[in-house]
Amino acid sequence: MNEQFDVIVVGGGPSGNAAAYTLAKGGLRVLQLERGEYPGSKNVQGAILYADALARIIPDFRDDAPLERHLIEQRVWILDDTSYVGSSYRSADFNKPPFNRYTIIRAQFDKWFSRKVQEAGALVICETTVTDLVRDGDRVVGVQTDRAGGSIYANAVILADGVNSQLAQRAGFRPEIAPREVALAVKEIHFLPEETIQSRFNVTGDEGVVIEMAGKITQGMVGTGFLYTNKESIAIGVGCLLSDFSRQKTTPYALLDHMKRHPAIAPLLAGGEMKEYTAHLIPEGGYHAIPQVFGEGWLMVGDAGMFVNGVHREGSNLAMTTGYLAAETLLELRAERKVFSARNLARYRAKLDGSFVMRDLRKYKNLPRIVEKNPQFFTAYPELMNKAAHTLISVDGIDKKAKERAVRKHFVSARSRLGLLGDIFKLWRAFE
Repeated sequence: MNEQFDVIVVGGGPSGNAAAYTLAKGGLRVLQLERGEYPGSKNVQGAILYADALARIIPDFRDDAPLERHLIEQRVWILDDTSYVGSSYRSADFNKPPFNRYTIIRAQFDKWFSRKVQEAGALVICETTVTDLVRDGDRVVGVQTDRAGGSIYANAVILADGVNSQLAQRAGFRPEIAPREVALAVKEIHFLPEETIQSRFNVTGDEGVVIEMAGKITQGMVGTGFLYTNKESIAIGVGCLLSDFSRQKTTPYALLDHMKRHPAIAPLLAGGEMKEYTAHLIPEGGYHAIPQVFGEGWLMVGDAGMFVNGVHREGSNLAMTTGYLAAETLLELRAERKVFSARNLARYRAKLDGSFVMRDLRKYKNLPRIVEKNPQFFTAYPELMNKAAHTLISVDGIDKKAKERAVRKHFVSARSRLGLLGDIFKLWRAFE
């Protein structure tokens, strides 16, 4: 293919689709390359879609997007081996259109998004692997593919090829990800009748519930678990730092299997048929792990740029927003008749810095290092919190003051007064 494009987008996930759609709608000649059989073919899992980010790109997406359930309730569980301490927020306001968050099946959603990209005018080619970037000196001028005559040229290339981003690593734009900066998450889809899901989670129609979990389910490793309700299925999964998996000598599947047997979780899955299983790497390094995201003729978006907010389990909205901002930058420069040089593309980083993406990641910039070095937040404290709840709730003839003293004694015995103060300070630093 000797044709010259304005922009080549590598990758067919949310960030790549957001970029390709915005560019094509803006009148640029866009080529999007995806190595899967179709966009989303490798993403069989359920996920959460944040409506605000997509609505800024496709305002009427709700008319035909494949959405599962709109979320009306958020639960947070801190688990020990047999119980959990939890909180929940459920609001009737979340049941008023336009809805804010949805569960989706990524394989279906990505395929829909790709159709929108093609309708906007972009050329989408699947089953094509980009093996390298084509350069003219320091400037990226195209890509090399595994197809015959595989060099394709463009004025700019957007790297949306995921957390591994072999292209960025090969080009020297980004180092290989350290195991402590990436989580390996595994997820299963359990199919259940729609009425069963509605009954178990106290919802009707297309209402949905999400449960975020932490504690003993990760067996001392830094990570979290989750459960999402789809129309006729439940997505359940757990993810931990890759460095911890290596150190613990356990497998992700064994961890998930153990989690599913927890007394609070097993009844929610009872009777379901597990049909899909997937594993996926997720950037967890946060603000300090973000590499250079622009250069001579290239931009980096989504997971490739480490844009994931692990605290709030947000990824798709950051992916779509970064893809949109990259496209917006190129459209502005084209309108101003400016070349796609590193100096001009620095505008993309300025847009990121002014967005919620970087503001949120900066807010939690200290958290990854703190939790990595303090496993007690995933071991000692879940046990202490659950034991405290059990002690205070039990009615057994022991007076309440004595119970409170017993709870304080348990905390001090486990962590010491100095240790408790230190942990409070660490958490303050992590969330300041």
